[in-house]
Amino acid sequence: MTVAPLVAIVGPAVSAMMPSDGALDVRVIDLGPDTVLTLEELDPRAVLVHLEPEACGLQILREARKRLALAAFGVIAADGSALARALMAGADAGLAVPFEAEAHAALVANVLRRAALASDAARFRRRAEGVLSVTSVESIIGTHPVMQQVLKRVTQVAQSRSTVLIQGESGTGKELIAAAIHQNSKRREGPLVRLNCAALSESVLESELFGHERGAFTGALQRREGRFKQADGGTLFLDEVGEIPSPVQVKLLRFLQEREFERVGSNESLRVDVRVVAATNKDLRALVEDGRFREDLYYRLSVVQLVVPPLRARPSDVLLLAEHFLRCLAAEEGVEMEGFTAAAKAALLAYPWPGNVRELRNCVEQAFVFAEGALLDVQDLPIATSVPKREALRLIIPGATMAEIERYAILETLRSVGGSTTRAAAILGISQRTIQYRIKEWDLGGKATDGSTDRPGTPEESPRPAEAGPSSPSR
Repeated sequence: MTVAPLVAIVGPAVSAMMPSDGALDVRVIDLGPDTVLTLEELDPRAVLVHLEPEACGLQILREARKRLALAAFGVIAADGSALARALMAGADAGLAVPFEAEAHAALVANVLRRAALASDAARFRRRAEGVLSVTSVESIIGTHPVMQQVLKRVTQVAQSRSTVLIQGESGTGKELIAAAIHQNSKRREGPLVRLNCAALSESVLESELFGHERGAFTGALQRREGRFKQADGGTLFLDEVGEIPSPVQVKLLRFLQEREFERVGSNESLRVDVRVVAATNKDLRALVEDGRFREDLYYRLSVVQLVVPPLRARPSDVLLLAEHFLRCLAAEEGVEMEGFTAAAKAALLAYPWPGNVRELRNCVEQAFVFAEGALLDVQDLPIATSVPKREALRLIIPGATMAEIERYAILETLRSVGGSTTRAAAILGISQRTIQYRIKEWDLGGKATDGSTDRPGTPEESPRPAEAGPSSPSR
């Protein structure tokens, strides 16, 4: 049942102009020494203050504004000058006498809208407070425990100069983690230089890393400084380090051991102060066993290891990330978007995201481009009608929250009993009402009842428990 917003009217009653259809819960409060205390106890969504007398009304407005951070305030003033003073004192909107009933209704609607915006802002702030603060790296978002652990380790390792190896599937945000390490380190004032090792041939990669002298090879018309020299005093991020050819591995190992190198075509040894952060989506241990990656280089690179979890291992972050991407896209294009429908949320949660966060962002952007309304619906999502069957969202235990475990248990049990909430409740030892409440809370589209063929979702909608494996963060 929808709860009517609580609106408090302070001062001479203008409640006769308030709607009487039950859409609002209106409380009239007399001016007096306990007015602010009464407002604080009621904690209304909106407050309308009648400035009569003006001095008393303004004092109540100022005091109540301090104590009711999420409430919106409207005022009714004797004239335009009094209204201006009230707006300067903290009122969100107001009217000057005389005014029409329609103007009063518009005032109430405006104040309630402002209160709703304040409530949304507070909710987003609470979510943000759950994310570990990473200085100057605003794009790292993740409240799930496994991601929180990664971010905690980022801030810890950032303070050292140890070499870091970041492991994780493609699209999980390894480069953002590398940037966070740099921005939180003592080297933050120095350069952060990036190089993708997978896209270059052996000779080009060697030149890119260490630089070359004029005439070192055909086309070398002048001396060129490599990435190590460019990163002096800062951090060098080597992406896809598992693709480095064996001859270049030898030179990289020498730098990590001795902190010096030579340009291609030169015998002069150069020393630089560079911290190396490497990343890979491959299993370097397996490459070592296959003889394709030097074991000594592996140990030099993996002094500190960070494993970025796949998106399917942090299901509680899916909607958080999707909403963030949608807000960013809407701000860039200058349009207003309200979010996702319940069906779209269910589809986002059901999909396993093999491309991880990168795929999720692309999905939201495509849906945003083709959306015809302010709400993104299931038909706008490019993944809605082709959910892969091979792998559903999974829970990593330990690492999953109790809410995620409860969701998995309820939805899996419902599927096993054909959607019967009565049978599912008996198996789980909880009430049928609890199951129906959870289904509604999760926005999965209606209740599941005895004999219903409208099940709460497809087999991919709920997380599956999984032991830590190759795709799971190491413990």
